[in-house]
Amino acid sequence: MKQKSRQPEPIVNRRARFDYELGDDLVVGIELTGPETRAARDHRVQLKGAFVTIRDDQLWLNNASFSVKHHEPGQGSGTAVDTRPRRLLAHRKQIDQFASAKQSGLTIVPTKLLTAGRYIKLVIATGKGKKRYDKRQAIKQRDQARESKQR
Repeated sequence: MKQKSRQPEPIVNRRARFDYELGDDLVVGIELTGPETRAARDHRVQLKGAFVTIRDDQLWLNNASFSVKHHEPGQGSGTAVDTRPRRLLAHRKQIDQFASAKQSGLTIVPTKLLTAGRYIKLVIATGKGKKRYDKRQAIKQRDQARESKQR
């Protein structure tokens, strides 16, 4: 009897939901090397502080940390954190949509990294930065919900 394989949970950027009021989102592909793919499948990726820019009519993921393992002959395996920009794969219409959103003052933020299927996908969303008082309000509501749940 075969056991069902569990779907791996996506890597979520929880800080993005706290720092931004998120708008429409889009699932895009991401161009990775072999060790980066292995790091993503092993959940050794950090999206906190990552952002998306538009350069040469292409989307680029900046500041995402991939803990890549290096296997060098004669030495043990070591890990290095790689934060280089990575190209995102999207259709021209979608890139133009995000470019116009960026022109109007919104930020493009990665929210999830999906590793369930054959390809590794990234969910990006447009976001408007929250002010400090908005963040305090969110913390207050979260604490009230937690206390009411305990009772």
